[in-house]
Amino acid sequence: MEIINDPEITELEERNAACVSFVGNYLGNAGVFEELFGRLFSWAGPKQLMGPDTLLISAYYDDPGTTAPEELKLDVCMTIADDVQVEGDIKKKKLPGGKYVMMRVELTGPHEYAPAWEKIVEWVVQNDLKIDLSRASYEIYLNSPEEHPEKHHILDICMPVK
Repeated sequence: MEIINDPEITELEERNAACVSFVGNYLGNAGVFEELFGRLFSWAGPKQLMGPDTLLISAYYDDPGTTAPEELKLDVCMTIADDVQVEGDIKKKKLPGGKYVMMRVELTGPHEYAPAWEKIVEWVVQNDLKIDLSRASYEIYLNSPEEHPEKHHILDICMPVK
């Protein structure tokens, strides 16, 4: 794991998103994400909704340290314009913005996600900040690992703080 930008406090804007929801144990299970993004892409692709400004985001609603694994909630999302209509299991949501601690990382693979989250939590605690559990935490994906020469994952990890 390489930390590209140290954690810093930033103001995220609210975003419109099309999402596929999941409830269950996603921890360490890359297959869950592949399946959810696959459903999102098979809906968005024919509608030509993927553009250069489209952000792919995972939104997490629970603390895996205190929530039973089978009750963890996750949305796999892509940003969309206001007027986009959704159907089936694709839901439209507003992802809340606000005050977040954001850290950019480059991970060699799925096994490094948990340690990256531990790093940002450690920073929040060291800086006497309080996690705001009323808002989702995000992973904002900045590349496609399949297109990276070493299959690395580059992303912003965003944790809501009060």
